[in-house]
Amino acid sequence: MSGTSPDIWIATSDGRDMIRADAITVVRFDGGGRVTAQLHDEARVSVTLVDGSVGTHPPDDFHRRLIRVLTELTDTGDAHLVTPVCAADGWHWTTEPL
Repeated sequence: MSGTSPDIWIATSDGRDMIRADAITVVRFDGGGRVTAQLHDEARVSVTLVDGSVGTHPPDDFHRRLIRVLTELTDTGDAHLVTPVCAADGWHWTTEPL
């Protein structure tokens, strides 16, 4: 993504960290309930977005759902925060304007 895209940030499920969506090159679901994002820095740092290894696991396509949400938000042109939330009916990506 380049400078013309809106600022979209992704919070980790514990709320302790936030990363810019345009810093991500890879999003993975490891099958054990963990969703990670690999950043495009030289060190290839990975950030755990969701640690669903304990408790309710996110759905198998949860990483794809994130990409879908990011694509839709990029089209709006507005800045947003995307947060993974585990509710009574399972895991969801929620958004809020910044």
